[in-house]
Amino acid sequence: MTDVLRVGVLGSAEIARRRMLPAFARSAAFEVAAIASRDPDRGAAAAAPYGARVLPDYARLIEDGDVDAVYVPLPLALHAEWVEEALRAGKHVLAEKPLSTSPEAGADLFALARRRGLVLMENVMFVHHGQHARVRRLVAEGAIGEPRLFQATFTVPRRPAGDIRYRPDLGGGALWDTGVYPVRAAQLLLGTGLTVVGAVTTAAAAFDVDTSGAALLRRPGDGVGVQLSYGLDHAYRSSYEIGGSSGRLTLDMAFTPPADHVPVLRLDDSSGSRELRLEPEDQVANTVEAFAEAVRRGAVDSEHERATLEQARLLRDILDSAAAASASAAARASAPAPTPVPSD
Repeated sequence: MTDVLRVGVLGSAEIARRRMLPAFARSAAFEVAAIASRDPDRGAAAAAPYGARVLPDYARLIEDGDVDAVYVPLPLALHAEWVEEALRAGKHVLAEKPLSTSPEAGADLFALARRRGLVLMENVMFVHHGQHARVRRLVAEGAIGEPRLFQATFTVPRRPAGDIRYRPDLGGGALWDTGVYPVRAAQLLLGTGLTVVGAVTTAAAAFDVDTSGAALLRRPGDGVGVQLSYGLDHAYRSSYEIGGSSGRLTLDMAFTPPADHVPVLRLDDSSGSRELRLEPEDQVANTVEAFAEAVRRGAVDSEHERATLEQARLLRDILDSAAAASASAAARASAPAPTPVPSD
């Protein structure tokens, strides 16, 4: 492998074109080597700014000897298959979130990466922004007293008809696309061992996937409550709040801030309200550099693997809880009305 990592991209998804390809190209650690696309024109358009080669199918790129690492922005239903193929071909892998729909499948992929001495990393970019480390530090220092409640929301407007996020066969749905953000934020701020207490999902008219949902979780030991909401058919909102015994911290633009965004933490306590302004950061560039550093070390931090698999477990538990709630509601609705008991 050369000092510069030659990265290949499977497909020409929007996130690859708008965010990841420019970030790879700006990084001194990477060279955009190739893009595989089943649509030659689309692939050529994505590759042209970087002088990258265009390959006609994913397998060709994975087997290419001039590619050291593979970025996988494919629809969720295809993640596990192509991540495994890339690892078996000896490539490091950065895969879009979530890594898979199953914690068991995710564990198998990480185990395969370890056996082959390769790096597998899930592309949850917001965790690489320094604003969250500042929040954690303030909480640890007692800025809000004892944590009592965590609330997080990530909702986005409706996409055009036919978008892959609305296709169940490709792993579409609000939980996988937007629900992953508040779930991972809860893990990041509250730690491990969260449990799902209840959940609901809703599919808007004419959609075959969930377009919104909410979940209630709790932290073991102290019982801190966690309220999460997400959706694909809403006004844009990207925020979280931690309420404590003596104050609360609020962060807007929590999950997808532009590189030039100035983060503002709002702290409310007994002395009033004040805003803490932080330096802008490019979380996409930070993510790319974190991937490069993991490859240089020869392994992903074990904390990343643990968090990825914990996230997968929570997403599955939310899905199962929502399904159980829906089945229970349907059963109650279809149950016959009780027979009136004659009065004496």
